[in-house]
Parts: sequence; structure tokens; C-alpha cells
Amino acid sequence: MKTEQSCGIKLEEAKNIIAAAEKKAEEMGQPMNIAIVDEGGNLLAHVRMDGAWIGSIDIAINKAYTSKAFDISTKELATHSQPGQEFYGIQQSNHSRIMIFDGGIPLKRNNKIVGAIGVSGGSGKQDQAVAQAGATFFNT
Repeated sequence: MKTEQSCGIKLEEAKNIIAAAEKKAEEMGQPMNIAIVDEGGNLLAHVRMDGAWIGSIDIAINKAYTSKAFDISTKELATHSQPGQEFYGIQQSNHSRIMIFDGGIPLKRNNKIVGAIGVSGGSGKQDQAVAQAGATFFNT
């Protein structure tokens, strides 16, 4: 029996989020890997733009996973994981799957985090801007 998720991200929505992020990456002239995870942190959709590094595939997916797993942006988590901070070394947890680079942002619906976007392939600033474009598209 098939049940419908009432508040989770649907595949079609994930494709639209990726399209919005991809548009920003194209404007920058920077090919990216863009990943969307659902509320369980499971991969829902991924795109590797033409010319994007294959080494960034896992990074994008893991940024999205990290952002959903801890319900925080990877940029914010990075500030809390520096030496002397309370989450120092967190990137070694979860079989080293945790990313503390810019580019992972939770996706919210009705003030509830229902997934996340992860982007990799450029500088941290570029990754963050592309992820923000996708998150802003979804959250509006």
C-alpha cells in the first residue's frame, strides 16, 4: 500500500530546487554537483553539471546529509567545529561523512526541516551561493 508524504520533499520539487541552484552556478560560470536529501538524510536527487569535478560528487551529497543530520548549515557547523569549540572533530564522526565546508543548507517547509541541499565544485563562497539559491527557491 502506497502512502503519500504530506510534508516531505517530492522528487519533482527536488528537481526544481536543483534547477534553481544550477541556474545560479551557470551565472557564475562554475559547474557544480548539486544534491538534495530527504528528511531522513537519504539522497533524493543529484546532478553533476557538465565539467563538474567527480571528486565533488560525494562532497555535495555529504554536505546535504550533514545539513539534515544536524539540522544546521554546514557553514554554521564549521564555526562550531574549530579547535576549542564544542563540536571540534565532528567531521570524524559518522564514518567521516560529516562536512564542515560551506554549501550545505537545510530545506524548510512550515518551519520544519524536511531535507537539505548540498553543493560542491567551486570555492566555499560559490558553493554557498549556489546552495542558497536552491534553498531560497524552496523556502519561498
